[in-house]
Amino acid sequence: MPKAEVNWTELGLSREKLPRHVAIIMDGNGRWARRQGLPRIEGHRRGVQSIRTVVEESCRLGLQQLTLYCLSVDNWKRPRAELEFLMLLLEQYLREERQEILEQNIRFTAIGRLQALPAKVRKELEVNREVSRHNTGLVLCLALNYGARAEITDAVRELARQVRDGTLDPDAITEDTITNSLYTAGMPDPDLLIRTSGEMRLSNFLLWQISYAELHISPKCWPEFTREDYYAALRDYAQRQRRFGGLPCS
Repeated sequence: MPKAEVNWTELGLSREKLPRHVAIIMDGNGRWARRQGLPRIEGHRRGVQSIRTVVEESCRLGLQQLTLYCLSVDNWKRPRAELEFLMLLLEQYLREERQEILEQNIRFTAIGRLQALPAKVRKELEVNREVSRHNTGLVLCLALNYGARAEITDAVRELARQVRDGTLDPDAITEDTITNSLYTAGMPDPDLLIRTSGEMRLSNFLLWQISYAELHISPKCWPEFTREDYYAALRDYAQRQRRFGGLPCS
C-alpha cells in the first residue's frame, strides 16, 4: 500500500534532523506479560505488533536503516519451551511479513551467529534476504543469536587467520579494518539507540558500532511501545548536539 504523507509539523520532526540508522533493544516482553497476568510467551507475541509499528513508521519517515535486537547469544539460557515458541514466532513473522517487505521496498538482512538457528528459521531468513536484495528503501536488520563480544571475537579470529596466512600485515590493521570485519560491514553506525523497559544497560548490543550513538531510554515495555513513543525518541534525538568528541560550533 502507498505510504501515508508525513506531516512533519504535526509530528514535531524534520527530515533533516532524523537519524539515518536507529537501533532498538526491544526489552520487557516478559515483564509486560507478568503485569497482565499472562504467560511470558504472550509478551513475545504482543511484541510483534510493536515491531510492525516501528518498521512501518521507519519506512514512512524515510530512515535508512533499522536494526532490532531480537535474540541474544545469552537468551539460549531461557526455558526450552519459551525458546521453541520464539523460534516458531520468528519463523511465522518472517513468512507473514514477506509481502509487506516487498510492498514497502524494504531490504531485509540479519546479523549474528545465524548458523546456530534452526534450519527452518535460516531458510525463511534467506528467502527474505534474497527476494528483497534489490530493494532500495529501509534496510531492516534483525540481530539474531547476536552478541557484540561474539561479533568482535569472530572478527578477531578472521583477522588472525589473515595474518597467519600472510595476507594481512598486523601493522596495517586500522579501525576501518576491524569495522569491515564485523557482521555489520557496509552498514552505517547507529545514530540513535533506543532501549525500552527503563533498563540502563547496553546488553552486549553493537558495542563497537554505538561508540557515538545517542541513547534514548523509554520506560515502556516493548509490547506497549507505540508510534508516539517512537516519535518521542526521534524528537529527543533531534534536540541533541552531536559533537563526536569535538567542541560545539559557536
